[in-house]
Amino acid sequence: MIKQIGTRLWKIITSFELTIVSLALLMALVFLCTLAQVHLGTLGAVNVYMRSFIVWWQPQSMNISIPVFPGGTLVGMALVVNLTASTIKRLAFTWQKAGLWIVHIGLILLIAGEFATGAFQVDTSMAIEVGQTVNFVESPRSMELAVIDTTDPAYDDVYSIPEATLAREGTVAIPGTPLAIRIRKFFRNANLSALGQGDQPSMATAGVGPGVKVVGAPAVTRDEEINHTTAFIEPIAGGRSFGTWLVSTDLGAPQGFTYEGRSYRLLVRPRRIYLPYAITLKKFSHDVYPGTDIPKNFSSLIHLSNPGTGEERDVLIYMNQPLRYDGKAFYQASFGKGDTLSILQVVGNPGWLIPYISCVLVTIGLLIHFGITLRRSVKRRQSQKEG
Repeated sequence: MIKQIGTRLWKIITSFELTIVSLALLMALVFLCTLAQVHLGTLGAVNVYMRSFIVWWQPQSMNISIPVFPGGTLVGMALVVNLTASTIKRLAFTWQKAGLWIVHIGLILLIAGEFATGAFQVDTSMAIEVGQTVNFVESPRSMELAVIDTTDPAYDDVYSIPEATLAREGTVAIPGTPLAIRIRKFFRNANLSALGQGDQPSMATAGVGPGVKVVGAPAVTRDEEINHTTAFIEPIAGGRSFGTWLVSTDLGAPQGFTYEGRSYRLLVRPRRIYLPYAITLKKFSHDVYPGTDIPKNFSSLIHLSNPGTGEERDVLIYMNQPLRYDGKAFYQASFGKGDTLSILQVVGNPGWLIPYISCVLVTIGLLIHFGITLRRSVKRRQSQKEG
């Protein structure tokens, strides 16, 4: 009985029908993902359709989710298993089949590359003004609560609480300090306005929060929209509460308190990742076509300084010509402030070479296969002529 089940399962896994179905489902997912970008944005649509096991549908005014379609991760895994198993079953380990083996390996790598990208790629950005030196990148879609010790005028000690921890609420101890932060209420997205007559009192008792009204809003995913991450927090130290503070990406006013002679600031900001090197923007160029306002090229002349390696060099970053350094790619993305601000998109993707390798393997495999087939055909024709 077990043997029969295993035989049937192997037959299904290695079937050509499973290959066709998987490819058809991937085409449908690409189509649906493209349509969904209108409402969800590029990243939101990719996460919902391509980087999920199941595509869920939530009816309006209902608090339940219904599975409606297999996600790209599930379909991709099925296709990888199918290609691997069918290759082992159908292709003999002979020179004549070498090209097909290489093609199949290339296709498997191509799908594996998408898994690697979805799992390990980190998209961040660096906004830098002319003459400014920056040693960090920011994640535009992930926020953090920064508790900054500003006591020493020469440098700041920064303690970060990631957004995922804020969402769980509760109390978080700040390592290396006597502080703890109690997250009383968290909003992934919220609308802030002045507190009016008849409105309920704010949860905040300190800072600017008592005069601000907070209304929760659905989280956004479209590329041009941002979430106004907001939270009510209560700093605690030495058994003493320093009141409840409102912190939000929508607040520009600095807020802070003092404890035992040390000054602390509180703010919500995009999550920062600090680098072991620094980048200085020396010059930003915005070129246009003569006689028009049509952009022709954007470029940033930066100076890279790495104290750890002693490296000091100038690099020109422009469209389609990124700086690749320390496992990251720095692309010219945007600009602002009258061409004095350059915005670089910084992508960290350990598997960025996999798609290139897979394409090379597929090309080599096809050339080998066609070469072997052509050689066999020529020999057959020669034999026929001699006969």
